[in-house]
Amino acid sequence: MSTANDKVKPTDAPPDTHKVSNFLRQIIESDLTQGTYAQRKWAGSPGDASHHAKGTTDPAKIRTRFPPEPNGYLHVGHAKSICLNFGLARDYGGVCHMRFDDTNPEKEDTEYVNSILDAVKWLGFNWDAHGTTHLYQASDYFDFMYRAAEFLIQAGLAYVDEQSADDMRANRGDFNTPGKDSPFRSRSREENLNRFREMRDGKLGDGAAVLRAKIDMASPNINLRDPAIYRIRRATHHNTGDTWCIYPMYTFAHPIEDALEQITHSICTLEFEDQRPFYDWLLTRLSESHTQADGTPLPALLASPNPKQYEFARLNLTYVITSKRKLAQLVTEHKVSGWDDPRMPTIVGLRRRGYTPESLQLFAERIGVTKSDSWIDYSTLEGCLRDDLDPKAARAMAVLDPLALTISNWDELMGAGTLDPCHAPVHPHHPELGQRHFQFGKSLWIERSDYEDNPPKGFFRLFPGNKVRLKYGYVIECTGANKDANGKVTEVLAQLIPDTKSGTPGSDSVKVKGVMTWVSQADAVSAEVRLYDRLFTQAHPDAGGKDFLASFNADSLKVMTAFVEPSLAHSAADAKFQFERQGYFVADRTDHTANKLVFNRCTGLKDTWSK
Repeated sequence: MSTANDKVKPTDAPPDTHKVSNFLRQIIESDLTQGTYAQRKWAGSPGDASHHAKGTTDPAKIRTRFPPEPNGYLHVGHAKSICLNFGLARDYGGVCHMRFDDTNPEKEDTEYVNSILDAVKWLGFNWDAHGTTHLYQASDYFDFMYRAAEFLIQAGLAYVDEQSADDMRANRGDFNTPGKDSPFRSRSREENLNRFREMRDGKLGDGAAVLRAKIDMASPNINLRDPAIYRIRRATHHNTGDTWCIYPMYTFAHPIEDALEQITHSICTLEFEDQRPFYDWLLTRLSESHTQADGTPLPALLASPNPKQYEFARLNLTYVITSKRKLAQLVTEHKVSGWDDPRMPTIVGLRRRGYTPESLQLFAERIGVTKSDSWIDYSTLEGCLRDDLDPKAARAMAVLDPLALTISNWDELMGAGTLDPCHAPVHPHHPELGQRHFQFGKSLWIERSDYEDNPPKGFFRLFPGNKVRLKYGYVIECTGANKDANGKVTEVLAQLIPDTKSGTPGSDSVKVKGVMTWVSQADAVSAEVRLYDRLFTQAHPDAGGKDFLASFNADSLKVMTAFVEPSLAHSAADAKFQFERQGYFVADRTDHTANKLVFNRCTGLKDTWSK
């Protein structure tokens, strides 16, 4: 039987000719047709212009990258980016680099590094190609980034600014007011170089100075008003330790990382669109030759052609928040059990909830890639999971809210203590997967909601005088119910109608409108069932700066003691099932054991929130 853990298409699979086109695919196809990067060289590892000049023609037609900062757990929005970057590289004969943008030492940790690598692999992708492992981290380029900073200073394109943070902010101007030059902007190249080296050597305190690119303080794009590219920060880095007390800014580091790795298409979300002019400015300057103040030439540092940045709309999913700060708040305030709580939009949470790599890849494909912000309804994500699990998941019967059902005439018809074997297909559309087996007897469990003393119109299940079929078993007629002192139903009573067993001649001689699932008290297995729902009751829980916790769904988790059919007694953790009439469930990958069965509801059989 295929399972939800079947392998997805490998990253070196041939292009899927049925992929829906989008503007990124059109850009890539145009570049391939025009040979934009056809003469690009690759020396087998990231490096500067002289390094790649020694290489051969790049075997990868394109190079993309997935560059998370290791400062938290990845969420569903990152899953879209993973599928996009690795998927485009796969489809166009390219390579996608796995890169950690670890330039902020205070927020990064190896725990996050490991979780990110695990998430990418679980989604079905890897970073090995042409005999090389393309796993990189920005901190490995710190030496080159420092060298690039000195290059800009020597070319007269950067200076050390020692204004206070408040003065720097005030002099930057706004959208209506041009900025003012820093009083330190006119320093000589030699002065700037010496001062920058003092920053590097720890002779200045944290926040005492920054290195800024010298561009245009009157630019209408505020991001080009001499942006900071290096700051002083005494913090131990998870990779480089205490080697550095100055660190590059992300907007400076990122284009350099792309260039060293010979990335062709640098794909990011729309919030970086305003940074693209600086991205291009920096790479253009570093791939050109310049002259120092004394006339000495400065050869280009980076190879050409330069990478190009392209932006797409980030994922906006209803009933979900993706802010790492807010997700961390849910964890620290114990609103959820952890980063892998099945209600969380983190990849580890979705995985524990029962989402499969295929369902998330299908989701990324369905929502597409655009340059316009829009909201995707959460039901789209759930629909992708249903579509993936329906042809895969083994079927089983489970009673989540058990109510005893006694067949009053069982002993008379079948004999006291007798059990009648029943069977059902493991999957209705895959007979080759065989049958599952369970017993029918005098004492059964049914869902409490399947009985009514006084049924509403359209209720076809059990009430006095009504007949129903117990699926895979017999037709029964309800004769009444017993109740406790408070009037609560404790036992439903029914009569078995002979010669109506499913699959036997005459089984359809009695016509009924209702069919119910059940399990036998003789062989059913007790299980903990966790019914997960959406974490928030409002579609946009943090819109307009409102308190997202105000719409926290207090009913997003219900824990029930259920009974399941015996075929689930030896189910493995992470196995997926369709509980008939109930929905899709997964054996919890953390808590499910042979001695304690724990099943999480992945999603219902249909969308119930849209009603």
